[in-house]
Amino acid sequence: MEIRTLRYFLEVAREENMTRAAEILHISQPALSKQLKSLEEELGKKLFTRHSFSIKLTDEGILLKKRAEDLVLMADRIKNEFISLDDITGGELYFGLAESYQIRYLAREISSLKKQYPSLKYSISSGDSEQVLEKLDKGLLDFVVLAELPDTTKYESLIFPYSDKWGVVMPDDVPLSKKKTIHVDDLISLPLFCSGQAWINDIPRWAKDKMDKLHLEGSFKLSYNASLFAKEHLGYLLTFDKLIDTSPGSGLVFRPLDPQLETNLYLVWKKYQTFSPIAELFLKQITENFKKS
Repeated sequence: MEIRTLRYFLEVAREENMTRAAEILHISQPALSKQLKSLEEELGKKLFTRHSFSIKLTDEGILLKKRAEDLVLMADRIKNEFISLDDITGGELYFGLAESYQIRYLAREISSLKKQYPSLKYSISSGDSEQVLEKLDKGLLDFVVLAELPDTTKYESLIFPYSDKWGVVMPDDVPLSKKKTIHVDDLISLPLFCSGQAWINDIPRWAKDKMDKLHLEGSFKLSYNASLFAKEHLGYLLTFDKLIDTSPGSGLVFRPLDPQLETNLYLVWKKYQTFSPIAELFLKQITENFKKS
């Protein structure tokens, strides 16, 4: 199985059309069809269901798409890392990030490093802890940012300078918005939005024995999406401060929890990880600057 063939497969999967994919790949449609047919024969599974004007992935094709994306990304990483070994003016960094206003400090460090090494490139992906740690374990990411302390037997970490404060984002015309702070009793029986991870790990630290009286209306990975639902009066969003625009005129307000609930943010990497030269420079720089904060 060749990486080139997997690239062909992924392009067809994205376009869902053999003709368009062939044009993008700059090969003939018969040649592309032959490559995909050979891939199906090699795997012994049908990867596409062909229709008159489009093609759809089978269940086996969906599985291959996920694996092929990881393999192609890893192949690109290896190539870029070897190119950068002899030229430390650039290279590429790969991050998996949680949501937090403190990501600005990470962006600041990347900006500073890019001024020294203008050819530096970086790839950013988002997801919950399970998703980004899986990619870190596979070697697809250099660093991840987590809103929880990682497993210290597997990972090294660096704590961010500050902590994130929890509160409730809600429409500015609901009675609860008139309160300066929000107590757990204020939320009982109300429809609540929160990330699934935080509902399990963070909110119970605050709600304590009243956790079972709180109602999770829906879980979201991205607070911005959840805020749109809150704005339509579908629920109240439990989230970090400074993630959502709650300025006058936004239609939303943020009210902190009482007692105060805070979560630390961590930059995480694998123990005994072999870094590219640019990743080593980044880690050294951010470690020094975070210690000064």
